[in-house]
Amino acid sequence: MRPTLFPRRSIVPIAALVLAQAFFLSVASSGSPQNPSQPAQHPAFKPEVGQAGKDVVWVPTPQALVDKMLDMAKVTPDDTVMDLGSGDGITVITAAKRGARAVGIEYNPDMVELSRANAEKAGVSARATFRNADLFETDLSEPTVITMFLLPQINMRLRPKILDLKPGTRIVSNSFNMEDWIPDETATVSEGCETWCTAMLWIVPARIEGQWKTAEGDLSVVQTFQQFTGTLQSGSESTPITEGRLSGASLTMTIGAARYEGRVNGHAIEGTVTEGEKTRPWRASRLGS
Repeated sequence: MRPTLFPRRSIVPIAALVLAQAFFLSVASSGSPQNPSQPAQHPAFKPEVGQAGKDVVWVPTPQALVDKMLDMAKVTPDDTVMDLGSGDGITVITAAKRGARAVGIEYNPDMVELSRANAEKAGVSARATFRNADLFETDLSEPTVITMFLLPQINMRLRPKILDLKPGTRIVSNSFNMEDWIPDETATVSEGCETWCTAMLWIVPARIEGQWKTAEGDLSVVQTFQQFTGTLQSGSESTPITEGRLSGASLTMTIGAARYEGRVNGHAIEGTVTEGEKTRPWRASRLGS
């Protein structure tokens, strides 16, 4: 128990109470000891590695890995980058320096204020913003790139929302995976990074599982994230789909001796099919749509 200023049963002299009251009244009326014309001065917040947060403790991401993560996501000035659990703002600020519009989501208000100050020092306040918010209650449909340094169980809680995002949205994680959703790319930084030096990239795939109609026959597709299998049924002949893969809305697959490429647009897929030296247009439409 914290000690009280005065013992509970102590008797404070009346004169002392009067003097104390007079002192506080004089402070209130005169503005002393702090000048009311000046803003209140608070000591600068200094985060500590391992400090507790709502869902994870804070550990800074090395600058070398931040650069690698943004390189893997191919961030350009056309992108909106959202960092979930943005901490001291390093990822958001680095993305803003690349010309992107960048947003940090951070639950700790002290970290938010620190990040805003850091962005101002870096001269990117116009492109780097920070929200004091819960990442689980945040709308993730806004960004084209999402970065994060969260624990696997947090990634898995977010995964259903991420898979519902627009195909082609890029997700980059520092060190922690999403279980059976295999990354599209993994890289480890050796220079300028001693701990937490692995980056993983996922590209949200279009959803194509189901039945599709083509000029060659009916496609039956079974999808596992960015990979898929299935068959092309043409009359009584059934040919398996192999090497089926999605990168966002872009699709490639092999059926027999033919190589298919296409782009998913809602309930249609359009592209080309190459067999030998011949290439022709190809189209599929979802059955029942």
